[in-house]
Amino acid sequence: MKTLDEYMKLPYRMEIIPDTEEGGYVVSFPELPGCLTCADTLKQAAVNGEEAKREWLIAAMEDGIEIPEPVSLDDYSGQFKLRIPKSLHHALAAHAKEEGISMNQYCVYLLTKNDTLSHA
Repeated sequence: MKTLDEYMKLPYRMEIIPDTEEGGYVVSFPELPGCLTCADTLKQAAVNGEEAKREWLIAAMEDGIEIPEPVSLDDYSGQFKLRIPKSLHHALAAHAKEEGISMNQYCVYLLTKNDTLSHA
């Protein structure tokens, strides 16, 4: 198990989102479930976020809760294999050809477009 200082130095992703109902900002750490705080300014949000992370880590260590490591993009190759029906393969290839791009580029476009819509 790491020390508190070692955990504090890890690059956990901090999300700061405007609170449109109450004003100010909500701060959370997606990799640390339930770790959140709020603040009136962006500067204070960063300070409060670090303090909330510290307190969350202390509580987790005291309670023997497993502390997840930060997610790293280095853990992902950017490639995966996907099996699809032949008819879909044909349709994707045809649409890619119409657009004048590779099927791989076309599929990345479709995935990105759909992912963006689902998070809007």
